[in-house]
Amino acid sequence: MPAKRSPARRPTMKDIAQRAGVSESAVSFALNDRPGVSEVTRDRVRRVAEQLGWRPSTAARQLSGEGTATVGLVLARPADTLGVDSFFLQLISGIQEVLAERHLGLLFQVVEDVDDECAVYRRWWAEHRVDGVMAVDPRTDDPRPGLLDELGLPAVVIGGAPDARHPGLSTVWADDAGAMASVVGRLHELGHRRIVHIAGLPGLAHTERRIRTLRAEADRRGLTEVRSVTTDYSDAQGAAVTRRVLEAASPPTALVYDNDVMAVAGVAAATELGFSVPGDVSVVAWEDSALCRMVKPWLSALSRDTVEFGRTAAKELTSLLDGGPARAVGVPVPELIERDSTGPCGA
Repeated sequence: MPAKRSPARRPTMKDIAQRAGVSESAVSFALNDRPGVSEVTRDRVRRVAEQLGWRPSTAARQLSGEGTATVGLVLARPADTLGVDSFFLQLISGIQEVLAERHLGLLFQVVEDVDDECAVYRRWWAEHRVDGVMAVDPRTDDPRPGLLDELGLPAVVIGGAPDARHPGLSTVWADDAGAMASVVGRLHELGHRRIVHIAGLPGLAHTERRIRTLRAEADRRGLTEVRSVTTDYSDAQGAAVTRRVLEAASPPTALVYDNDVMAVAGVAAATELGFSVPGDVSVVAWEDSALCRMVKPWLSALSRDTVEFGRTAAKELTSLLDGGPARAVGVPVPELIERDSTGPCGA
């Protein structure tokens, strides 16, 4: 049997002291920005620490009250839908960019539902696992902001509307209502009167905002054949709902999907049924991505900088960790990019 390898030895403050020719207490003062050593000594100690690859241990940071250098992100969604959702991949990419600049780690967990998510927050708080969290997918009746407020855990709610009931939490929000209004307005200009919105998960605040806006815009224009159908965001349900609505006696002439994956699946389902896009039915995807430009016809889509959305959320959280005030920050309204999948109503 091969011999078991010993783990690599981590450099310690004693190693730094020996290399720099100073006492261990001087190393501690220098690395923790405390008085008691000269600037020359402080610079020398830091150079040696960098050369040796020394980093403060998480346990030591917790004992000294300096935090964990880690923030948390929990997703309460079906795990099998996350791998095909470009929004979260881009959002996390933007978050990670900012955290990397600050040498902060990201503790990521997927759970079944919001109750499990709240349990994770309580455990992380009790165990001092994270310094702060980012909460996504705000609900219409959401227990998480109140819990995070109660725990005193610095938090940023991503995608929710500003909430005066929880002034200690920051919010980074997008104008879903304005985006939906622009889509309905453009489809109405193209002559479409029968529109189906193939929405995401029911109960999510942004899903409900889009549904309400669709109804309001339809009422304002006197459109009686406009409705929303909720799904789990998957390609399977996107295709299934597309088939169901197109096989109705009075099929829609325009379909609005809450993500790019469902839109692509919907185009395939419509084509299988003999509908041409956009000749018989126009298609709009909510999230623009490379996927929208990899199918024929290219999909019209609502475009936004999701990576920047993630960066903004992470910056707001690091600001809270630095002692800054909680804020509500809006990101630009998604812009409708018209491509080959939308056109004048042919019905």
